Amino acid sequence: MEANWYVIHTYSGYENKVKMNLEKRVETMGMEDKIFRVIIPEQEETEIKDGKKKVSMKKSFPGYVLAEMIITDDSWYVVRNTPGVTGFVGSSGQGTKPTPLLPHEVDELLKKIGMDKKVVKVDFELKENVKVTAGPFADSMGTIEHIDTDKQTLKVHVNMFGRETPVELEFSQVEKLT
Repeated sequence: MEANWYVIHTYSGYENKVKMNLEKRVETMGMEDKIFRVIIPEQEETEIKDGKKKVSMKKSFPGYVLAEMIITDDSWYVVRNTPGVTGFVGSSGQGTKPTPLLPHEVDELLKKIGMDKKVVKVDFELKENVKVTAGPFADSMGTIEHIDTDKQTLKVHVNMFGRETPVELEFSQVEKLT
């Protein structure tokens, strides 16, 4: 079965509580293989008040939370019975399963809130030897000392002028030594 994105309706102002409660329930009820990501669509908003710049996060859709999940009777039950959840959008009545968002709607929404980066499977390991393929250190050999999956970067110790020097590189700038 394939995971889809669903829109969950919450009591207004309860979005953060629902996200936290749902994530906790997923963990305690062993639903990690059915319910994957729960997000509150937000955008950064800059406000200038009294000459001071204030940046805050504003909910794009107050009263709604998105969940990436595989709908089964169990996963559906877990979400519906989470405190603060009033139901799924696209579900007509008690017994009907909700309608997922269409792929292009999800892409557009995730891009709008800055979460459109595709999840990259990391094929690197700590202490692994790699070759730098691009940038000023191209053709250098080094050892991976840190992996940052969010930024998709590696900290690689490269031998430069006889000394180990830490260099931050993107995943695409290195390749494994075979």
